[in-house]
Amino acid sequence: MNITPIRCRAESGKHKGSGDVDNGAAGRTGVDPAPGGAEIPTADTACVNRVPVLAALDLGTNNCRLLIAKPCREGFRVIDAFSRIVRLGEGLTRSDRLCDDAMLRTVQALKVCRSKMERRGVSHLRAVGTEACRRADNCEEFLNRVQDETGLSIEIISPKEEARLALAGVAPLLDATIPYALVFDIGGGSTELIWTELVRGRPRVIDQISVPLGVVNLTETYGGDRVCPHDYQRMMDRVADRLGDFDTRNSITKAVAEGRVQMLGASGTVTTLAGIQMGLARYDRSRVDGAFLDRDKARSISETLLGLDYIGRAGQPCVGRDRADLVVAGCAILDAIWRQWPVPQLRIADRGVREGILCELAAAARHRRRRG
Repeated sequence: MNITPIRCRAESGKHKGSGDVDNGAAGRTGVDPAPGGAEIPTADTACVNRVPVLAALDLGTNNCRLLIAKPCREGFRVIDAFSRIVRLGEGLTRSDRLCDDAMLRTVQALKVCRSKMERRGVSHLRAVGTEACRRADNCEEFLNRVQDETGLSIEIISPKEEARLALAGVAPLLDATIPYALVFDIGGGSTELIWTELVRGRPRVIDQISVPLGVVNLTETYGGDRVCPHDYQRMMDRVADRLGDFDTRNSITKAVAEGRVQMLGASGTVTTLAGIQMGLARYDRSRVDGAFLDRDKARSISETLLGLDYIGRAGQPCVGRDRADLVVAGCAILDAIWRQWPVPQLRIADRGVREGILCELAAAARHRRRRG
């Protein structure tokens, strides 16, 4: 199967434990996205006559993630998954370039993704890159290398498109009885925030921002072993400085005070904190995705993690060595968000861009099938 680069074309009027495998991914289902799904061209006309196999690849600053699925009546059913921490954005804060080691790790992970897609007979793929690729001066060189060594073409998406896909992926977890939602995704190189209104149960984006601060670049600036309270506060303040205008122009604080706002977070940080709150000995996506994290308990867990060094955090269940240096920066970002908007609890989403892509690919596949 020749897997070609894919760009979604809207049909007008239609329609985070670490490691190499997503825990609990197989059999996962998604739901239809809001109207405006995408029709995806296939590289093999023979695919038209069989059930399509869909793939979504999300190459972020910290992680390389893949989901493979088949469309079904209620959305899609995941049949395979892959996730590996590659730290593509390592050193990007200092040099504005992707370093050789990071590119090598990432290419190796993408080769695994390519192998999985070939074994599963993937017919429709969308592969996207986010903040690290957007920022790196040598991104084109890296993408050419990926194309040469793996045959994959990565589409660099804007922060707006990244947020749109993430929202499509997490939308099923929003409570239709609460009129507004603040949705955020703490990434490796940036943090995306989306202010939405629920209209007849579907999220409508009102405003969004991309804060160029994530767990990787903050950790590189302030350290990932022993982080002193002063540096933790500095991280919080840097994030908070980026939130004020967004809050003012949307009157979010007023809506929070009136009890009309729900908060939903997607990232390794919030899933880790939720797993710790639940007392899990080992991360379990099926229990964490859709769970709620209390603000006061999250703050207490964050303080505990801040008081530990790298080895201490690595020994904590649901953290591990791969995230032990990054989790404190993630906690600081979350604290800044919660300090700005003190919603009592946060709903946890162990889903995002990949699921958003699959929702659109699955909707497009069903639409093609209906057209015959």
